[in-house]
Amino acid sequence: MDVWFDSGSTFFHVLQQRENLTYPADLYLEGSDQHRGWFHSSLLTSCAINGHAPYRQVLTHGFTVDEKGHKMSKSLGNIIEPQKVIKELGADIVRLWVGSVDYSGEISLSNDILKRTADSYRRIRNTARFMVSNMVGFDPQQHVLPAAEMLSLDSWIVGRAAALQKEIELAYKDYQFLVVVQKVHHFCAVDLGGFYLDVIKDRQYTTKSDSQARRSAQTALYHITEALVRWIAPVLSFTADELWAHLPGERGESVHLETCNEDWSRILTVRVAVNGALEAARTAKQVGASLEAEVALFADDKTAAALGKLKDELRFVTITSKASAAPLADKSSEATVAEIEDGELYVQVKASEHAKCDRCWHRREDVGSDAAHPLLCGRCVQNVDGEGEPREFC
Repeated sequence: MDVWFDSGSTFFHVLQQRENLTYPADLYLEGSDQHRGWFHSSLLTSCAINGHAPYRQVLTHGFTVDEKGHKMSKSLGNIIEPQKVIKELGADIVRLWVGSVDYSGEISLSNDILKRTADSYRRIRNTARFMVSNMVGFDPQQHVLPAAEMLSLDSWIVGRAAALQKEIELAYKDYQFLVVVQKVHHFCAVDLGGFYLDVIKDRQYTTKSDSQARRSAQTALYHITEALVRWIAPVLSFTADELWAHLPGERGESVHLETCNEDWSRILTVRVAVNGALEAARTAKQVGASLEAEVALFADDKTAAALGKLKDELRFVTITSKASAAPLADKSSEATVAEIEDGELYVQVKASEHAKCDRCWHRREDVGSDAAHPLLCGRCVQNVDGEGEPREFC
């Protein structure tokens, strides 16, 4: 115990002597070898003097090893200097790597691992950047829509974020930083980048700037970025500060989000299946870009009902020029089966025969129907000269 007495008594000459610190400490954090070292000597000393442990919780981690599993040391020459990584990649890359490893065992570190971490970081940062850039001209005090006035897709993504926030809070409480990073990255890559942000591009770029359709999307983006900046703050401290400075409006202490809609979870599954069918059609040279295609979906009753609620707006989810939904009994012989979870789906893809709108790029039968705008479709004419295109869902 004499070897460890100095560090083992830090609870007295550090914690108990400074007004800005508390005793017992909230957490003692060190490597796994300290169970017989600092953790042990601190416990013995504090119990002898005060009758209780000097900490409320103890968290241990493994040792850092290289890609071959060898312990890093200067003598082996296999160390990676944090200062060099910070200079080349930035401090938040180091922080993200720390947050993305399973520290309960040995922790691997290599230049390849750091490069992959940098890729994950860019996904999160670019997602946040896209959301902020699509809130230009949005003042939360004036333009936030109440939940009842938001489009269904926007309500769903906000609800998805609300559910995710509960999972992230639990992971933080258990010091499961790996779970936090995985869930945030998946949300940015799949729910947002792979679906929601892709779908709302049309609405953001073609509807009137102050339309309900556009303000609904901006309201959702505002709530999500308010949540995202808080999720990443403990890990990506500098990035969170930077994002916070670019968020619109005055921000309070909490974010209030809506509940999830089961229909949108099912629709997202269908969207993935349709993407696969479109890719197969592209490979077969049947279509080029997805907006050159029209899709007909034939599904089980529950899935068809969810898709049918979107009416003509289903095409914005599939990012095709036309999309329809019908029961399985109506499926055509040209439709091919697509795998979805908890349901049945057949997809028929064909090239659109209509002209391309110069503004939204959708191929529609009403392109050129307005003499004043011979290159535009009907809804774009309405967005340019009319009262604006009405949207209900997405």
